Amino acid sequence: MTRWLQSGTRRDLCALLYGAGELRAQQLKSRLESHYEGRIEPRQYYGALDRLVSTGHVEKRTEGIHDVYALTDAGERALREHYSWFTERVEEGDGES
Repeated sequence: MTRWLQSGTRRDLCALLYGAGELRAQQLKSRLESHYEGRIEPRQYYGALDRLVSTGHVEKRTEGIHDVYALTDAGERALREHYSWFTERVEEGDGES
């Protein structure tokens, strides 16, 4: 697994973008907070997004006054690889990797 997926927040952000295509920053944060059933500190949230952008897994563009985020091809590939790894672990059901 690549290091960028070691953060659950980054994984979850990628999963949300995968399903949505692209989202404004506040829409993405609201969806993540709904999933977590709690507030996420802006520093943690934007730190995770900035890291995903800097590693090329998410792209950021400006639309008027809003930042809009979308998963890149590299991000989708890494998310799919992680999904396959995770699915294998769950299907094995033995807790070993």
